[in-house]
Amino acid sequence: MSYWDAEDGSDCFTKTWILSKLGAGLGLIGVTYHIVAFQPKTALEGLQRATTATLTMASLGAIFGMTTCLAAQLREKPEDPLNYFIGGCASGVFMGVRTHNYMTGTTACLALGTVAALTKIGKKEGWKLVGPPEL
Repeated sequence: MSYWDAEDGSDCFTKTWILSKLGAGLGLIGVTYHIVAFQPKTALEGLQRATTATLTMASLGAIFGMTTCLAAQLREKPEDPLNYFIGGCASGVFMGVRTHNYMTGTTACLALGTVAALTKIGKKEGWKLVGPPEL
């Protein structure tokens, strides 16, 4: 099952699990590059960095998935891009809490919320970012 198979606001656990796995995978890839570029002094430091980054990204995915799904249920508007903005904003707030920085949280809220809402709008309207041009 992919994330887009189920209607928004339904099957929240599965959608959250999919996004958690995706976040963990992206976090693991990103931290691998970071560890190669900025080598840790000890293996334990490298393991701590990898664990922290991977769990943070998995948490961002889980927060986004659950918030988006619950917003769709509570607002009773499953296809509304505002649900995605709310989910992205909640993930951004988590980043602010994680870094202990209000400005990071505010900026991440607006940025992730906007990207998420535009992703939903693009999915609804059939936008294509890659692929052969249509003539």
